[in-house]
Amino acid sequence: MSRRLVRLVVKAPATLAWPAARWAVNIAAMAGAALLVWSGVIHLELWGDGYRDISVIGPLFLAQGVGSIVIAAALAVFRRLVLIATGAVTLAGTAAGLLLSVYVGLFGYQESLAVPYAKSSLVIEFTGAAVLGAATLLMMLAPTRNHARASSRG
Repeated sequence: MSRRLVRLVVKAPATLAWPAARWAVNIAAMAGAALLVWSGVIHLELWGDGYRDISVIGPLFLAQGVGSIVIAAALAVFRRLVLIATGAVTLAGTAAGLLLSVYVGLFGYQESLAVPYAKSSLVIEFTGAAVLGAATLLMMLAPTRNHARASSRG
């Protein structure tokens, strides 16, 4: 991997040149982390309520629940671009998986939006994906402090 790519994925909000961008990314990261935890808890609750007995789907619910909470904890502590983007993809993928299981079926399992938490989890997951997606874009597009200094000299 190139140094530039490595610097990009480990980029932190503190490196952004604009104070408003730093604040926005930090707030979005914390809100996204909270939504990741919420989604994870829902999946762990459903796993405990019987989804654990569904082939393939049960282990996926457990993995999503634990994985989301781990990503959220890392995001809350480190707030790096790679974690913000990972959270966005996780939440979007989780919501897409639910919709796929409702309208097409997934691993031989057909879900319904009438089951507990289905609609609320879609709102939580799409909201979290949007918040973290916006923070990802802002982190990628906003100038960094070093870049801003170099531009002002030039």
